Amino acid sequence: MRTLMSKTHSIMLLDDHEMVRQGIELGLSNEADLEVVGSFGTGRELLEALAAQPVEVIIMDFTLGPTELDGLSLIRAVSRRFKQSRPVVLSSHCTPATVSMALKAGCWGVVGKTQKLAELIMAVRTVAQGYIYLQPGMLSVEQGRQSILEWVNFKSNLEVSAALRPNACLTPKEQEVLRCFLDGMLVSSIAIKFSRSTSTISTQKQSAYRKLGIRTDSELFKFTRQFGKPE
Repeated sequence: MRTLMSKTHSIMLLDDHEMVRQGIELGLSNEADLEVVGSFGTGRELLEALAAQPVEVIIMDFTLGPTELDGLSLIRAVSRRFKQSRPVVLSSHCTPATVSMALKAGCWGVVGKTQKLAELIMAVRTVAQGYIYLQPGMLSVEQGRQSILEWVNFKSNLEVSAALRPNACLTPKEQEVLRCFLDGMLVSSIAIKFSRSTSTISTQKQSAYRKLGIRTDSELFKFTRQFGKPE
């Protein structure tokens, strides 16, 4: 039961799975200070609803349907058009690259889908108060000796573009393979250049992809547009 003593934080949900939204809404309904005022399956519906009624926190899936805006584009749209509404991302792939890209795009919190509801509730309350929230498991991740801890409890004007080096977790060989690939070289050509087998080059490329939290060549090019080529 909500009381007059507590401030109620308004929330909207975005996930293309209705059952997921219903589960989150049911869980949050037991919290006196949290109120879900909208639940949507598409980014378009969310943006239309925000135009009519902005909220404090948006809990959103990072990966929506194939015809939807990608998570980064949607976060940017929300941050640009509804500055008072703070996105909290739910993601199945909380890699350092995913966290870095989401924060740079304008998200205020990242929570893995494997976490308990209590973690999400804590994230919502933290973000509603104007602070960045990352689940505890992310706080030990370091890239280039720059800890994600530096982001915690900073305001929205925090500049995160240089806070992490997204390629620093890559080995030197993985970095040089990606550099060559981005320069337009084929796997066979890279193998000749470094006197390695094509299978070794392919393995190093795929290992780099996993570390960056990406799966396809197009995602790599999108990633480098955000952060630049591996050095």
